Amino acid sequence: MDRTRLWLVVAVIVAGLWSWTQYRQAPVVPPVATGQSPAPSSEAADSVNAPASVSPSSGLQTRFPAFLPGEAQPVLEAIARGGPYAYPQDDGVFQNREGRLPQRARGHYREYTVPTPGASDRGARRIVTGGDPPTEYFYTDDHYGSFRRFEVTP
Repeated sequence: MDRTRLWLVVAVIVAGLWSWTQYRQAPVVPPVATGQSPAPSSEAADSVNAPASVSPSSGLQTRFPAFLPGEAQPVLEAIARGGPYAYPQDDGVFQNREGRLPQRARGHYREYTVPTPGASDRGARRIVTGGDPPTEYFYTDDHYGSFRRFEVTP
């Protein structure tokens, strides 16, 4: 193969890779610089305007947006207590490999299973928290494909 064809093949490969990175599915929660909060979204507004629910056992007040299932309440109470958790994987480090949450230092995010009624395994629903103690809360119902931010106030 002569040099012209080789350069053409390399250029096509580079253009294809660039195109692939530009047209991937965009994250639901855009990455932001460390120390900044993502811009308020409609989900965050929903969580602020939602009726508050107070757990008698933990005193944890939550404002549930419509997208958060009822099974999340006991999980949030366990997070507030520091455990115990329903699954051994809960309270494990969430590595944010997909990059769909704001970039933070390793160990910043922890994940917890939200049970799916009728599922024979852990299912796809998770709450991911950020900080210790948690200051950020995210929910995914598609096993990290997308996230929605919500608020919890003690």
